[in-house]
Amino acid sequence: MENADPAKISHDYHRHGYASPVRIIGPEDARHHRARLEQAETRFGSLHYRSKAHTILTSPLELATHPLVLDIIEAMIGPDILLLNVTYIIKEADTAAHVSWHQDLTFWGLSHDDQVSMWLALSPATPTSGCMRMIPGSHKQGRFDHQVKEDGDNVLLQGQTVPGVDESRAKMCPLAPGEASFHHGWTLHASMPNRSQDRRIGLNVQYLAPHVRQTKHDLDTALLVRGKDAYQHFGADIAATGDLDPVAVQRQKDLETLYVKTVGAA
Repeated sequence: MENADPAKISHDYHRHGYASPVRIIGPEDARHHRARLEQAETRFGSLHYRSKAHTILTSPLELATHPLVLDIIEAMIGPDILLLNVTYIIKEADTAAHVSWHQDLTFWGLSHDDQVSMWLALSPATPTSGCMRMIPGSHKQGRFDHQVKEDGDNVLLQGQTVPGVDESRAKMCPLAPGEASFHHGWTLHASMPNRSQDRRIGLNVQYLAPHVRQTKHDLDTALLVRGKDAYQHFGADIAATGDLDPVAVQRQKDLETLYVKTVGAA
């Protein structure tokens, strides 16, 4: 499949702080997974920004554990891989929802930065629909100061924003359905509103090396998806074996409450 050399993708990721675009699945498979999401929405309600989607739905689990994806993550952080979180990020058509300039790791409480985020498009992510923008090399500059702002249109939980970013350095990362980008936890990134007439649907996935731990508490959970976990810093998530099992849905609600408390804590 085109653009699917894990070694080259890893090289770009470490050099620039991101790699994009990377073809993971074909357009027809992307339409299939979008249909499964939208079918689940008719039963569950909005799945936008709901944590641990892979514990209640099989589609995001399949995408997050796709063999090519795990090969790429292995090239980036090694053969032992924990799946920390999977969530859909959805901008509805012609809406003001946006994502401010930020770094993922700022509020997560993780002990190390051996972490990779994948953003997999299930609908076109274009400049018009609000694709991601990245600042190349920003992952090598350490943590930037963030301001917490009240902004009802900001997708981020706390509206966290890095002020004064040089917009002239920003690179657009458009994705066709089935393509993904991979970015480092310290890479500055953002996205504009969706001014298209289609939903902008992405699946956001976080992966960790097992030596990484949660520093805010000892309640966090993850799922071992490749190799071994010699550290056992996390409780074990339960992968979905069907869609929207009531017990799994209740467990997901509890895990999401914990997530919100974790990233909202100083």
